[in-house]
Amino acid sequence: MISGTTTASAAGTWTLGDRSVNRLGFGAMRLTGTGGMGRGDDRDPEQSAAVVRRAVELGVNHIDTAGFYFSATGRANAIIRAALAPYPDDLTIVTKVGPGRDLGTGDWGDWVRPEELRAHVEHNLETLGLETLQVVNYRSNGRDDVAAAVAALASLRDEGLLRHVGLSNVGVGSLAAAREVTEIVCVQNRHAPGYERSDAGDLLAVCREHGIAFVPFFTIAGQSREGAAAEGYDVVESIAAAYDATPAQVRIAWTLSLGEHVLAIPGTGDVGHLEQNIAAASLRLADDDLSALAALTSE
Repeated sequence: MISGTTTASAAGTWTLGDRSVNRLGFGAMRLTGTGGMGRGDDRDPEQSAAVVRRAVELGVNHIDTAGFYFSATGRANAIIRAALAPYPDDLTIVTKVGPGRDLGTGDWGDWVRPEELRAHVEHNLETLGLETLQVVNYRSNGRDDVAAAVAALASLRDEGLLRHVGLSNVGVGSLAAAREVTEIVCVQNRHAPGYERSDAGDLLAVCREHGIAFVPFFTIAGQSREGAAAEGYDVVESIAAAYDATPAQVRIAWTLSLGEHVLAIPGTGDVGHLEQNIAAASLRLADDDLSALAALTSE
């Protein structure tokens, strides 16, 4: 498989907000367990802290997290803080708000209303040990309060609690509505070979046109959401074999091929898998292989 001394910088860089980040970053959801949000097996926080430290050693300077990523054994934000604080000057931590999870008990409830976002932003500040968050994404999941939520985050930005606003799980219309309120620096949607929204192509194009980072999640897990390329598409496996790569590495390389504004954030709780994922920064797939992978998304 592809390995060696490859670092995240091999994937190139993008300016996220006002900071340059390597296009291959790290997603923190799996740091506390396979479910990452209180669903699934828990994970040893010390093991997860070692993964975060190794990610930074390998050039990762963009970490995606959330205050609602926690299990019985740990919180992703606390693990990141314990592993990395005081933080490297070039590290950009992006978090998200929206899902209605009680940040104390872990119980799930109604989606957070715009006027409740302050408490969730302040919780991220506290658990990460930061005075200002670089980017806060509002996860919409199709709700019609995007403009109001973005306005609330923009107000908190003006107070100095955050620097930039992003979106998660939105379509072209919601992005347009949000941009009428304030600048949007990134859009984080589920996107992978074998899965894409019906408006994914339009959304990618709009983001490219306006210099907005597109940040896919579940790029490795694909349809199943769990496990590294667990579905085992024949196409993915055959391409991986041709490059002496893993299916996960092929999926990451495909993600990065979508455009220079596309940022990959594969997550894992295992150092070995992390190193394999980072090695994918140097994998360049042939056009025919990229076309075969793209065809999976239209099936």
